[in-house]
Amino acid sequence: IWDAKNRCYDKIRILSGHSDRVSALAHSPDGCVLASVSLDKTVIIWDAKNRCYDKIRILSGHSDRVSALAHSPDGCVLASVSLDKTVI
Repeated sequence: IWDAKNRCYDKIRILSGHSDRVSALAHSPDGCVLASVSLDKTVIIWDAKNRCYDKIRILSGHSDRVSALAHSPDGCVLASVSLDKTVI
């Protein structure tokens, strides 16, 4: 995670938790949550509030690689897309 404030781009933190390549990530509309998806078939929810980026939860349910995700505009729904042809 890079700090873009004042365009300094200092490294804030390296997030680890996926066992395969990360394929996408997205911040929630309020900026409090970061979600990442991976070829390891999981979604990881990170706490972006106060820029701590602690792991909140690992979501599973896809039977193949997860390739994309999106938050709803109000931040109440997170959808993930997988090569198993499902949206969760």
